[in-house]
Amino acid sequence: MVSTLSAKTKHYLDLEEQYGAHNYHPLPVVLEKGEGVYVWDVDGKRYYDFLSGYSAVNQGHCHPKIIAAFMLQAQQLTLTSRAFYNNALGEYAEFITQYFGYDKVLPMNTGVEAVETAIKLCRRWGYAVKGIPENKATIIVCGENFHGRTTTVISFSTDSSSRSQFGPYMPGFTVIPYNDLPALEKALQDPNVAGFLVEPIQGEAGVMVPADGYLARAKQYCEAANVLFIADEIQTGLCRTGLMLACDHDNVQPDILILGKALSGGTLPVSAVLANDPIMLTIRPGEHGSTYGGNPLACRVAVESLRVLKEENMAANAMAMGELLRNELQALASPHISVIRGKGLLNAIVIDHADTNAAWNLCLTLKDNGLLAKPTHGDKIRFAPPLVINREQIMECVQIIKKSLESL
Repeated sequence: MVSTLSAKTKHYLDLEEQYGAHNYHPLPVVLEKGEGVYVWDVDGKRYYDFLSGYSAVNQGHCHPKIIAAFMLQAQQLTLTSRAFYNNALGEYAEFITQYFGYDKVLPMNTGVEAVETAIKLCRRWGYAVKGIPENKATIIVCGENFHGRTTTVISFSTDSSSRSQFGPYMPGFTVIPYNDLPALEKALQDPNVAGFLVEPIQGEAGVMVPADGYLARAKQYCEAANVLFIADEIQTGLCRTGLMLACDHDNVQPDILILGKALSGGTLPVSAVLANDPIMLTIRPGEHGSTYGGNPLACRVAVESLRVLKEENMAANAMAMGELLRNELQALASPHISVIRGKGLLNAIVIDHADTNAAWNLCLTLKDNGLLAKPTHGDKIRFAPPLVINREQIMECVQIIKKSLESL
């Protein structure tokens, strides 16, 4: 039985409905506070957060060290634009490039800005270095991808709700099936291919985990064809899957690495594109930029967010707690769960039920029982709590999930 909404909750829902664009369909809960793995609604009810802002809150809500870095810098200097130097960007650039093993970083804000930046960088490299004829460069992408919502990125989406009636679409992309090495090998025969853009795990598609070795073989194929391997680690990176990057499971270093979300610990939009000099230096002054990219507030917060990941061993905890969560979900043996999959603390279940709204209804029941999760693509529910979650909390969450499943 789904609970009724309080007058306070309904007030905030009505405000958004009346004055906000109708481009989201949220669960009917209004949050006002977060700490660690928990969030609280406007009525004071506490919930486990099993979405983590689509993996933007890996370090936990309002991590004290990240908030302290934020507050300190916010009182000194927040924005200079790139028209001037600031005393934070150089230190951040040194820190993040050494952290991930690259020569250069190009700082941006939102995740999709970083994807667009990587696309531009790849195309420029294709023309300037590989020698592809002008305006002929193509980039291979995968079906069921999610790289953002800009007009360029939806042009190579296979999701009709992302694409429909937003055309005309940007050319220059070849779509192949995900986790299909023969399809990649065939597509790479085109001499005008400049890059292969891939999610190491497809998050929005329902946590689609490729076969072991897929990324390593894909990188080998790209190297043989003189094509850049571009990894979108915005959702999968920064310890979410049990290693610092999801590509690390296959010991792959991307030619271009895209980061975002948890790069700021969930405090403000911060993204980054990393590459080595032969790629990054193809873009010269005046050819790409962002007013807010590399602002001092973002730089200080990103450094602290990255430090916290290592200092608190969040990759190891994600690996252990993710395995525990999947094992405990398997042990439930629920007839309503047909698939359990994931790596680290990026997981999903597929709901098997005659009611096509069962996944949504289950999320409403989970909410009533104190756990927040959201369906994706109809029958899939992502389980991705902050990486600070412990064993006792996992076990409590499994009991909430069990109780909620029994109501279907």
